Amino acid sequence: MTHDEIVQRAERFLQSMNCKVVIRDPFRAHTHTGEQPDAIGWRDGLSFLIEAKASRADFLADRKKKFRSAPETGMGDWRFYMCPPNVIMPEDLPAGWGLLWVHPRKVERVTGFPRNCHYHRGKPFQGNKVAENMMLVSALRRLTIRGYLPEIYQGPVGAEYGA
Repeated sequence: MTHDEIVQRAERFLQSMNCKVVIRDPFRAHTHTGEQPDAIGWRDGLSFLIEAKASRADFLADRKKKFRSAPETGMGDWRFYMCPPNVIMPEDLPAGWGLLWVHPRKVERVTGFPRNCHYHRGKPFQGNKVAENMMLVSALRRLTIRGYLPEIYQGPVGAEYGA
């Protein structure tokens, strides 16, 4: 499974978790930390970050990033690695991180995943809201430049009301 395939699965996984907004790689936004999440989504005032890893070497290289060695600067109130089975093992994880294994037809929640309705209790991180906000503003700015932002004033569409 390629990195891009895992990223697409991460996006769908976050959407299935009722994240109302999901941004995935290759979206590039300038943040003061330099972090570019593979997939990040927001719901209920919380952020969920997924880092896709197709190989163990990629996972090991990830540890050298400055926002990994200083977790308080990273994005995501909840943070997960997503990889094929056995590329990363639970004992390999940094403190607070969860692990998702991607199979051909399902995503397995290996460890570090909260039970439903427990997202606010015991969240392992306080995500860098400044960096997350910079990503969201960058996305909205792109819509503004392309002339799509005025559509937000048209009101809700069907069942999406309240989203």
